[in-house]
Amino acid sequence: EDELCYPPSSQIVLVSLPSATADPVAKPAAESKKNPLLGDYEPPALTAEEAFVYESIGFDAETALVRFTVQPGYYLYRDKFSFQVAGAHGFVVQDVQLPEGVIKDDPEFGPVPVYYGQVEIPVKFVRPAGPETEIALEADFQGCKDGDICYPPMSRSVSFTMPASAAPTGNAGEVVENRRSAGLAASGAPVSEQDELAGLLTRAPAKAIIAFFIAGLLLAFTPCVLPMLPILSGIIVGQGDKITTARAFWLSLVYVLAMAVTYTVAGVLAGLFGQNLQAMFQNPWVISGFVLIFILLALSMFGFYELQLPSRLQTRLTEASSKQKGGHLFGVAVMGFLSALIVGPCVAPPLMAALIVIGNSGDAVLGGAALFALAMGMGVPVILFGVSAGKLVPKAGAWMNAVKAVFGVAMLGLSIWMLERILPGSLIMVLWGALAIACGVYLGALDPSGESGWRKLWKSLGVILLVLGILELVGAAAGGDYWLKPLDSLRSTTAGAPAAEQHAEFKRIKSLGDLEQSLAANGGRVTMFDYYADWCVECIRMERTTFVDPGVARLMDELQLVQADVTANDDVDQELMRAFGVIGPPAILFFDLEGNEMKPYRLVGYFDAEEFSAHLEKVLAAR
Repeated sequence: EDELCYPPSSQIVLVSLPSATADPVAKPAAESKKNPLLGDYEPPALTAEEAFVYESIGFDAETALVRFTVQPGYYLYRDKFSFQVAGAHGFVVQDVQLPEGVIKDDPEFGPVPVYYGQVEIPVKFVRPAGPETEIALEADFQGCKDGDICYPPMSRSVSFTMPASAAPTGNAGEVVENRRSAGLAASGAPVSEQDELAGLLTRAPAKAIIAFFIAGLLLAFTPCVLPMLPILSGIIVGQGDKITTARAFWLSLVYVLAMAVTYTVAGVLAGLFGQNLQAMFQNPWVISGFVLIFILLALSMFGFYELQLPSRLQTRLTEASSKQKGGHLFGVAVMGFLSALIVGPCVAPPLMAALIVIGNSGDAVLGGAALFALAMGMGVPVILFGVSAGKLVPKAGAWMNAVKAVFGVAMLGLSIWMLERILPGSLIMVLWGALAIACGVYLGALDPSGESGWRKLWKSLGVILLVLGILELVGAAAGGDYWLKPLDSLRSTTAGAPAAEQHAEFKRIKSLGDLEQSLAANGGRVTMFDYYADWCVECIRMERTTFVDPGVARLMDELQLVQADVTANDDVDQELMRAFGVIGPPAILFFDLEGNEMKPYRLVGYFDAEEFSAHLEKVLAAR
């Protein structure tokens, strides 16, 4: 200014203008490869951070308004969006109101709804009452550059402070989380059983408590719960001729209540702290200690000695109570406590549903009530069985000794069943064989004939047990490891006999990093990820009954099979379970070709071959 003038000059600035047409799909700017000034030159693709901007533009006590700004020539897939809250306990995404979008004929996915330009999305929360709270709203999404490249799925986070709320808002039972925001609700994808129960629990607590009680009744007839019956029966039979129907009822009720309270407390703690507390009791030393207890109880049933409290302690209990039965009830409660920790039900969808509610909302009372109803449902058949046992127990005499011996054998069988978690299968076969042979000898299998009536019947049963025991020993010597199929190991060595059934081989991993590598190298297949542990009875049951089914095996051949052995339950195992909100095995997760979990298809608990094959067909159809 007031000094010199520059000569006329010319410069070029590159701009990208949106198409003038109203339909952005018809002619997006990025599809124009030629620039009038630069000919065939095309500017380099933007980074994901430059192409897609994520920000929060407003919020109130229960809703946040977020905005995505998409640069010209780029777009976002509507059905790839999902939102979740991190860093604030009790906040859960309840509803995501996604705009309709524009239908684009995408070369990768076909006709799909996409977003161009700017899109604003209201996100509604379930939240507890409380003061101002800073939350981080994480968004998962995926986008592409028109006619050029597609970016991998990405995740961004924005933080903001939610205003104070005087009362809880929303309803966790209506939580849609990733399902609605990812378009799964619109596409008709299923909701996993545990999530469905979790929704029912918070949407209609009274109905849900009844549903959990009914679920407990059904669980009472699973292999994980049946071992409680000989424990309670042994306690009742141990009362001898002093037992009455009322006495049997109170013993059974105390046993079940102790089991229910223990299971409820352990479940609530697991939900609050994300730990599989039951796994802590699968240590070989702990299991061996409880096995020793059951062996001592069995020997007591055989009449070697009587188990009772020291006389000094008995005197104190007598002074504290007018009746000695208080001491007996305390012992029954202790057995109920042990049953919940050691031979209680495995992780199942009702349990997982309660833990989901506890973990997401922090409502330990509601989750605990569901667990208590579940445990009491399991306990009702146990109580009925106990009362029936009290009525059927004969009076003192030879029959009483025989009945006590039967339950002593049941205690030994329970001990072997528990040792399956820590001992090799061949040794378990030897133990079952030895027990069967001993029972056969006791029933007179080797005694000279000549008796009549009942004695011959018991001798016949003894011969059967003797033969079964020998078969177990032969199978173990031949390399078998499954006591329910003792001769399977001989099938492959017999000329012309078919080999034993085998399921497809899993790739074993240990850490979260191992899983990520496997998902990245899926070979164009959906990944089935199985959490397994040696102490998980239902896991072993799935391995031996479900996975070996020919129909299931054929479907599994179409999947990438990955398995994590969390037997050690160490820090790496716990990190791997926490990453996906898994409390403990058995749990099976499925991942799509991009490595994203197909959450509606998650399985928890045992499934037979028919159920599992039907589920795999749905997974493969959804890929």
